[in-house]
Amino acid sequence: MATSKYVDPTAIMQVVGCVYNNPSLLDATDKYTITADDFADEFHRIAFGSIYKIHELGAKKITLENIMDFLSSRPKSEAIFKQQKGEEWLLKVAENAIPASFDYYYNRLKKFSLLRAYDNYGIDVKFIYDPDNILDTKKKELQEEQLDNSTLNQLAQKVDDMIEGIRAQYVDDVYQEAVQASDGLEDLIKSFKERPEVGVPMYGQLINTVTRGARLGKFYLRSAPTGVGKSRTMIADACYIACNEIYNDTIGMWVKNGIVQPTVYITTEQDKSEIQTMMLAFLASVNEEHILNGRYEGDEEERIYYALKVLQNSPLYIVELPDFSLQDIEDIIKKNIREHDVKFVFHDYIHTSIKILEEITRRSGGVKLREDNILFMLSTRLKDICNQYGVFILSSTQLNADYQVSETPDQNLLRGAKAIADKIDFGCILLPVKQEDIESLAKVLQRSNFEKPTHKLSIYKNRRGRYNGIYLWCKGDLGTCRVNPIFATNWSYELIQMEDFQIEVESDGAF
Repeated sequence: MATSKYVDPTAIMQVVGCVYNNPSLLDATDKYTITADDFADEFHRIAFGSIYKIHELGAKKITLENIMDFLSSRPKSEAIFKQQKGEEWLLKVAENAIPASFDYYYNRLKKFSLLRAYDNYGIDVKFIYDPDNILDTKKKELQEEQLDNSTLNQLAQKVDDMIEGIRAQYVDDVYQEAVQASDGLEDLIKSFKERPEVGVPMYGQLINTVTRGARLGKFYLRSAPTGVGKSRTMIADACYIACNEIYNDTIGMWVKNGIVQPTVYITTEQDKSEIQTMMLAFLASVNEEHILNGRYEGDEEERIYYALKVLQNSPLYIVELPDFSLQDIEDIIKKNIREHDVKFVFHDYIHTSIKILEEITRRSGGVKLREDNILFMLSTRLKDICNQYGVFILSSTQLNADYQVSETPDQNLLRGAKAIADKIDFGCILLPVKQEDIESLAKVLQRSNFEKPTHKLSIYKNRRGRYNGIYLWCKGDLGTCRVNPIFATNWSYELIQMEDFQIEVESDGAF
């Protein structure tokens, strides 16, 4: 007996029969994904699983002799197979299989797997398909028709819409009455005068003028090609926000860095020790190579040990998360909010992982989503976390090959999905300066006597910000994780006069 009412015996027989007759169907993994979860009954799992494993071992044709030989070393499965008259059943389904209808029955199988999964989790999906309905033939026909004409995604969306409707009604209360446009506006104006719409300062000149600092509830994205400094600039910001002191090269001494803020750095590619040495390099302004080689110049070793003390006294936390799901990211952030009162989150890299692919595939009932859809879902979740928990998040992405020739470096350069930028509040791209850039900047450099930049930061999205479609030209030393903006131009290399906006954090947390 099947363990769930959401089972289509005909679809099971047709799928197993067709695969038995033509096991090469299992090779079309880009089109068909059949797993043990598609069979609610142990007997059907054994029958299909035997065919699957025998084919996986190299067999091009499946026979009953193959299956009985395979099961002979699996006594428990063999007993169930024989008790259910498996040989007779397989011969029958093989004889009645209709190859031309395989796609139809495969889709029926997957749809019932999806409905069964929801049912097993206690979600009532009878509004889509009611297996208990016997008397209402009109409703039965209508549900059958809707089931056949709906895709897996459409079925899943119906359930999502139902759940979202319940949440909206009883949790979010989104069905509110319209309010007059000036409602609460006077208080809002006064609140900005007392506490301007700014966050804590980020590292570097001019950057706070453009971003208005790291603002709670906002999601920032800084992308770059491999080796240009995604992780290093992110580590600089994390340390600058969380640590009380930083070594100033210009005056040759340690300087206070304002009020420290609880911060977590989530690393997906590098281990803890790699992050730690970069943090030391940034705080002490000592090239990381000197730390790794144990060879210091002048007072560098003394500065490193001072930086160690600074880190020991800072609410800065590192989490290694090499293989993650959407739920893992949210759980890590919630855990650090709960245990360390974290308000600033640095997630070093938006990318797909084995675990996130498995999670999305499971949630979608086996439907394989494109990478751009998955990356968009990840960025959406990060933005939702910003709103839900009132934290600041900075993350990054790789770039596609177009970055080498683009004259307007924007979201179209994001590898995998430019739609990631739809959910961010601030977006920029860090690029190396090319010789063509220097030639285009010749007049600006000569007239203003700026240092020759090594990096350029292209600002392409800036909600509630004045500056957009510009470059911040930077002097970068990746060995110390310090990339410092010097001056600004538009994308046409015309100089923009920009004041270096200073954000001061008072002891009560006000700005």
